[in-house]
Amino acid sequence: MTIVRQLLEDEKIIVDDKNKLIEDIEAIITEEFMMEDKLDEEAKKILSEHIDEIRRANIEYNEVLKRVKRKLAKDKGVVL
Repeated sequence: MTIVRQLLEDEKIIVDDKNKLIEDIEAIITEEFMMEDKLDEEAKKILSEHIDEIRRANIEYNEVLKRVKRKLAKDKGVVL
């Protein structure tokens, strides 16, 4: 919120209710983090269903997790 406060102080943005703006931005950021957490959970669930295959193929779990998470994000229109 330091950036928003600085923009307000420098009058780069002008609003009627500064506190409301900060609350709204905090809510948006929180929602984005929650969406990413949900993607993470969904990706882990998918991988847990295929963990034996991943182990047999000697694939790095974290790398596969990143790929699955990126694919889910793309499919759902979520920006990581």
